[in-house]
Amino acid sequence: MAFVPYIRSIFAEATKPHIFSWIIWGTTTSIVFFAQLEAEGGIGAWPIGVSGFVAAFIALLAFIKRSDASITKMDWVFFLSALASLPFWYFTSNPLWAVVVLTIVDLLGFGPTIRKAYDFPHQENMAFFLLFMARNIFALLALESYSLATLLFPLSVGIACLFLLVMVGYRRRIVHTE
Repeated sequence: MAFVPYIRSIFAEATKPHIFSWIIWGTTTSIVFFAQLEAEGGIGAWPIGVSGFVAAFIALLAFIKRSDASITKMDWVFFLSALASLPFWYFTSNPLWAVVVLTIVDLLGFGPTIRKAYDFPHQENMAFFLLFMARNIFALLALESYSLATLLFPLSVGIACLFLLVMVGYRRRIVHTE
């Protein structure tokens, strides 16, 4: 449900997602979903799978709407590092190492969004990231099997969302008062 108001805010041009982040998130989240299924995550893995599909859709929207024209060299570094890391998950026959690599790649995906949100804090939808953090908490609670392979991704992404929320909240107060 968190995606519905977020997608609406993109169409209203109130939110301008960073395409690089959403491409990375769509790709890694989908792959983690399959790794979690293999690690017997059960129904707790399904929110991750749905999120992967929707994240890919948001990347498409970001491209169509030309949401972020402020792509920097650092954004390219995050993006290319993340993409270069993706093949490593394939070569691990172990779901744990696949999740470890994909979690690192997914966290790299936060780089462009954090950089953009720092510069333009009012272009991010805080409610979405709050709900996204909650989604990860509920995914953790719903897991049928707890292991590093099933816990690492939703826990790390939830913490990254919390960091983004705190930073955007702080930057909105600073930018608003300047």
